[in-house]
Amino acid sequence: MDLGERLKVIRKRHALSQRELAKRAGVTNSTISMIEKNTVSPSFSSLLKVLKGFPMSVEEFFTIDLVKSNQVVFRADEQADMQAQGVALKLIGHNIPDRGLSMCRETYPPGADTGEEMIKYNGEEAGTVIEGEVELTVDYKIYHMKAGDGYFFRTNLPHRFRNISQETAVVISANTGPTSTHPDKEQAQSDAA
Repeated sequence: MDLGERLKVIRKRHALSQRELAKRAGVTNSTISMIEKNTVSPSFSSLLKVLKGFPMSVEEFFTIDLVKSNQVVFRADEQADMQAQGVALKLIGHNIPDRGLSMCRETYPPGADTGEEMIKYNGEEAGTVIEGEVELTVDYKIYHMKAGDGYFFRTNLPHRFRNISQETAVVISANTGPTSTHPDKEQAQSDAA
């Protein structure tokens, strides 16, 4: 897939018009149009500027899988391995475009933390602790969870996960939201794509 076609597909996935992307990126509408039609080849700095309208890294732009996938079963070795803030993530279905749900197996070694700065985005998250213990903070209220405990919260509330025990913790989670990912998981997905 050429650069122009790739930009067009990604722009449409983000439900942006050429005009809206141009506005967000600080370029003219005709610039987006010409890139998508392959009548101009943008410089690296111009491409970086356009990608800030999503936002998206250059690496993600060129490596994201844009082909529709009919895959149903994802074997252990087919799940995207990612790292974010010391948390190991396995994302199921990372190559399914336009999905409305993200499903992860999250492994928190002792001391692992999603970050001191709490995160929030529009969506929902649910999960269950299957091994060990985690501390979940939602809207500045702290919850101590052990294996078998589950959670559900609206992700527009600031939140954070950490393992404060001396044993590894494993969580299975599902979330919805912009691009169906957690911001810390989103960065990890970018790194894994």
